Amino acid sequence: MKEFSVIDFEGLLKGWLTDMINFAPAIVGAVILHIAGRYVIRFILKILKNLMSRRQVDAVLQSFLLQVVRWVLYVALFLTTIQIIGLPATQFIAIITSAFVAVGLALQGSLSNFASGIMILIFKPFRLGDMIEGSGQKGTVKNIGLFATTLNKVDNEEAIIPNTQLFSNSIINYSREEKRRVFVKVGVGYGSNIQQVRQILLQIAKEEPKALSTPEPMVYVEELADSSVNLSLRYWCMNADHFGCYSRTLEAVKMRFDQEGIEIPFPQVQIHQ
Repeated sequence: MKEFSVIDFEGLLKGWLTDMINFAPAIVGAVILHIAGRYVIRFILKILKNLMSRRQVDAVLQSFLLQVVRWVLYVALFLTTIQIIGLPATQFIAIITSAFVAVGLALQGSLSNFASGIMILIFKPFRLGDMIEGSGQKGTVKNIGLFATTLNKVDNEEAIIPNTQLFSNSIINYSREEKRRVFVKVGVGYGSNIQQVRQILLQIAKEEPKALSTPEPMVYVEELADSSVNLSLRYWCMNADHFGCYSRTLEAVKMRFDQEGIEIPFPQVQIHQ
């Protein structure tokens, strides 16, 4: 067995030192690039954030886009740094790509909700505070997340709906328009005076303090049903006043009909023997 001499050790040490000296510029350059790159990334993100704020981009979408841009820039900085050092960047790119593909296959459902969440934030079919109805749920939008939307229902229940279900189905937004129509349907007996009923309903609409004068209130005969003549009262109010107007109108109809002796019939069933 060959002995390890002092001369061999000196040669090995000299080789290491030579390699380190030759490799030092690349290390220094990589460190400088990393430090400078971080400042450049912060500067780019700051400009992007200010630009989105001026364009009034949704806060949730802002946060998401900034995170995506941050990760992309840091990955690019990492790949550039290892190239300067001399390591093969193509292998790292292949590893990162494989990881993204594996995660994508494992989280197909979540990615679908994620994509729908982005579409909701971009196209804005509703906003925070809007009263909407979708996927069988009705309530006020409490939170718009990237994977699910949270509604606060009338009875203070919380409904969490996956974004895919909302975006792929019909959505009714009750808060989008400034004005909203009050629609009250009521049935009266066949023996009632239709013109009298019409005048009473119009008077109720005119006495409603939150009702708008234009468009004018209207009363229509909707249906000649089995047990009643069904009429509808329609008038407009501001969106925020809709529920109160509807409730007060129903109460006023019952009280005025009782005073005038107008019958509100209930369905009758005849049994033949």
